[in-house]
Amino acid sequence: MNILHEIWDQGRRAAVEALHGNDIDSSSPFSPEVPEELRSWLPDLFDRFPVILPWEKPQPIDPALHNVWILDNTAFRTPQPGDTRSELAELQDPNVTQPRKRHDALPGQQTTEPVRAGSGWEVEFVACFFIKNTGKDIAKVTTALAHRLHVNDDDVATKKRITARLEPFIDTVLPNRTLRIAINGKEEQTLGPSSYSGISSGLHELHFDPRPVGGQSSIHSNAINLPPPFGLPSTTVLAEETGWGIISDIDDTIKVTQTDDAIGILHNTFVVETPDPITGMPELYAHMQSTLSSPAFFYLSASPYNLYPFLRDFRDAHYPQGTIILRDASWQNLGGLIASLTQNTQAYKGDRIRKIHSWFPHRKFVCLGDSTQTDPEAYGEAARKFPGWIKAVFIRKVSGIAGMDEEKKNAPERFEKAFDGLDRRLWHVFTDPAELAERVDELSRDEDALVGGE
Repeated sequence: MNILHEIWDQGRRAAVEALHGNDIDSSSPFSPEVPEELRSWLPDLFDRFPVILPWEKPQPIDPALHNVWILDNTAFRTPQPGDTRSELAELQDPNVTQPRKRHDALPGQQTTEPVRAGSGWEVEFVACFFIKNTGKDIAKVTTALAHRLHVNDDDVATKKRITARLEPFIDTVLPNRTLRIAINGKEEQTLGPSSYSGISSGLHELHFDPRPVGGQSSIHSNAINLPPPFGLPSTTVLAEETGWGIISDIDDTIKVTQTDDAIGILHNTFVVETPDPITGMPELYAHMQSTLSSPAFFYLSASPYNLYPFLRDFRDAHYPQGTIILRDASWQNLGGLIASLTQNTQAYKGDRIRKIHSWFPHRKFVCLGDSTQTDPEAYGEAARKFPGWIKAVFIRKVSGIAGMDEEKKNAPERFEKAFDGLDRRLWHVFTDPAELAERVDELSRDEDALVGGE
């Protein structure tokens, strides 16, 4: 029986890789960045990726069988005629969709196919599709994780927490599915079909005015006939063309992580009940929210999307509402979680920053990160690519992480190189967030002076 199962499994793997080889990272189980001791016992996630034949038509989700998250997002104004936003062609993510043009374009300008008259607002809806309770050997994996992370056998609460956080990593993803959603109770639209990784991502035009008399800063969307927790709803922040934007890293910038050790990462991910915010950062973000004009917040992390509920709860507890941008997790072994946090993070973040710029080219941005990974390099690259768009970069100097080469990571020469060619007043390396309050005030005063001069 075991031989037959192995033959079947090998045949199935070959079929999936032949049909979808470009959509998953088949090298992850054998990647040198995944420590051998992790590869030897962390689960193979191959069964999360079902065989989907190319000619199969998309099907709607089944409320009895499926689980769908709709991620929080930020709505932007449809580009006006003449606003080309040419950098969209340079976006590397094949799932990125482009803002459509209004249909009253000037003579000679290109337009897309006509659609229903919209409100002038667009929003990217990202949804994650799973099949409920399909995680293979989740009890076994929970026990193995608990043992490796030194959780007591009688600590039932922690084991339940590990199981709950493991489920999105182990449950089978749901490709080629669609989801009907209600947007603020005003209209219905269809998301999807989902990709091979079980994720759908697309721009949708709103066909109602999302801001009634009296004003509101957000609207809400939910899956139809799929109640929570199986249909995680989303909040959409409404952001006008002008104002401020905040792009923020998460780990070791606003959330205490303090480790790049594999076991430490697994402990923080699956065991810690409530992560702590970096001291002083909630106050700084509250100050930016109250001081800067209409700030829109984007939390940009290399963490996998499977951690979205966990990170959303953390954001809601300590920081302003905003879009959490996370990475696809199409690797085949849970050990890929470790590798994904450090691999190609600069290119990944640079690509997402370009997306944000394509939606909000006329806003002014503040970028916040830390010295543990490539935040300085990613922000420096963006500031050079879009002159004048980024008004300030704040980098937290991190220390006390075992295994981190602090001398190299925190060297002044590193920051000088990362921000080469930029005004020295643009960027600031800090240890105490309180240092930044006056700088935020200066940004607000400079804006007020500019408005007054006009």
